[in-house]
Amino acid sequence: MNIPAEILERFSAGELVAAIAQDAVTNDVLMLAWMNQEALSATISNRRGTYWSRSRNALWVKGETSGHIQEVQEISFDCDGDAILLKVIQHGAACHTGDRSCFHREIGE
Repeated sequence: MNIPAEILERFSAGELVAAIAQDAVTNDVLMLAWMNQEALSATISNRRGTYWSRSRNALWVKGETSGHIQEVQEISFDCDGDAILLKVIQHGAACHTGDRSCFHREIGE
């Protein structure tokens, strides 16, 4: 996989990169998480959504404890090289609240 230089530069500087999980079938945006180089490498190799947990300060494989795994179908990068898009098959809820998507709250709620 050809990882953009801008992403690699961010990783080299110790930065995390936003990673958006999108349903590969419906195109619904499911969640936003963070990746470092280790998380991206693991996602590429195991084809499961793998992220960097800022609260745990550790690698986190989505669904490792809940069973709500993400099978990664595609990985792409935005034009500026500052975000990663994962198209996934989501098994179960994507949100830790139990909702299918983390984006279920609208302005005014």
